[in-house]
Amino acid sequence: MKTLQVSVVTPDGPVYDADAEMVSTKAQSGDLGVLPGHIPMVAPLEIGSVRLKKDGKTEFIAVSGGLLEVRPDKVTILAQSAEKADNIDLARAKAAAARAEKRLQDKSDHVDARRAELSLRRAINRISLAERKF
Repeated sequence: MKTLQVSVVTPDGPVYDADAEMVSTKAQSGDLGVLPGHIPMVAPLEIGSVRLKKDGKTEFIAVSGGLLEVRPDKVTILAQSAEKADNIDLARAKAAAARAEKRLQDKSDHVDARRAELSLRRAINRISLAERKF
């Protein structure tokens, strides 16, 4: 079966660089599925997961938004942060979610509610991928 070259890159360096038969992710405009030969496009990503299928196996990567660039033979994801599902530290993700929830419950003026909400969404995304049974 035909494949695409897939690269997931963060400011800290590459997180994933391999071939895949299909890439699925959530853009701000909705869910996207990319197969080899897809028309070129660029789309902003939501906090969510990237699903990569190859040889009957599926890999997941947690991303905290970013940009998706699609070319007929290559998909590049530029993300502020990204983590393979099997590398996620579940205890750390749960601690981050607890901190974010605590900040959201604190109604004082010095708490940035939007920042805390985004932090909570990122933590929940990481937790859901880490707990997923493959």
